[in-house]
Amino acid sequence: MHSVDKDSAVAIFEAAIDAVAGYSATYRAVSGFDGFKPDQIIAVGKAASGMCAGALAASNPECPALLVTKYDHTDQTMWAAPNVTVIESAHPVPDQHSLDAGKEMLATVDAMVPGSKLLLLVSGGTSALSEALPEDVSLEDWQQLTDQMLAAGYNIGQINARRKETSLIKDGKLLLNFKGAEVRVLAISDVEGDSIATIGSGTGDTKRCPTKSSVDLIATNEVARTAAATKAKALGFTVNDNQECLYDDVLVLSERIGQELAKATPGVYIYGGEPTVKLPENPGSGGRNQALALGLAQHIVGRDDILILVAGTDGSDGPTDAAGGIVDGSTAVNVEQVRDALKRADAGTYLREHDGIFITGPTNTNVMDVVIAIVR
Repeated sequence: MHSVDKDSAVAIFEAAIDAVAGYSATYRAVSGFDGFKPDQIIAVGKAASGMCAGALAASNPECPALLVTKYDHTDQTMWAAPNVTVIESAHPVPDQHSLDAGKEMLATVDAMVPGSKLLLLVSGGTSALSEALPEDVSLEDWQQLTDQMLAAGYNIGQINARRKETSLIKDGKLLLNFKGAEVRVLAISDVEGDSIATIGSGTGDTKRCPTKSSVDLIATNEVARTAAATKAKALGFTVNDNQECLYDDVLVLSERIGQELAKATPGVYIYGGEPTVKLPENPGSGGRNQALALGLAQHIVGRDDILILVAGTDGSDGPTDAAGGIVDGSTAVNVEQVRDALKRADAGTYLREHDGIFITGPTNTNVMDVVIAIVR
């Protein structure tokens, strides 16, 4: 693997992440508020720690805050803040802490007094990390349904639509009993179309809020890809393509994009979105980005002029510690092993054994996934 191209691909990815980082995006937005100072902050999602820290720094560092995020995604400064209550829970399948978070979110909203102001910060992952269920739906039922939808390759829109039907906090229900004066929602989008009704299954949707409210998107996949393109140009590359098109099964996408890249002219190619993957009964190690990376590697075997990075902007891909994969012409030389790994949803194991795994750790943002391909 060419170290120069690998370093360039990583630098382009990092530029994309920097442009949509939870702290900076939220800090900029809150600093621009005119006459709005929150009495309570609720931050929920994979980017919640950075968003909460940015909001506190830009408004009132002592403002009470409830922070709900994925395990091991909370910055140490948030744990240490006496005014911040932290709940970490599971993703993509909810657990008991997800129910604890949903209960606490409802209680926090319901406890706000007339005249008070709420700042609600929402990012990807919210749907699993926080939940409130009717009495006739058990956590085990909900976990089983989530597992089934994920294994069947449902996209996030389909999964969230089902979640809305049952949840007591999604689809705008969180704000139903808000008694304060105003709610402002800042959202980082991890969904196609960037609709607040879809982000977090509508946890930040204000359609049911009985008082003054507003919603602002502060980071999207487009923003990340634009920053990636700018960085690529600064590194001397020509950007030949930049589009949000990763909305299909990973095997379908790897076939289409792989063939296109194999015939591509020199330059950088940037794609965004969120693929789906169908899982066998006993899947191996990996996630959709690792599967897509390995699938693409099949189409560039033997090539020494193409390198491809595929990663989740949140730094996590499936139930693994990896963000995705980095592949080149040497990655998929063992065709039978590659096909077997993809069939068993075990792309992660293969990539780790062939120096193709990409690990970033939590990024404190989440605007879906990106592909960055460098063709020489």
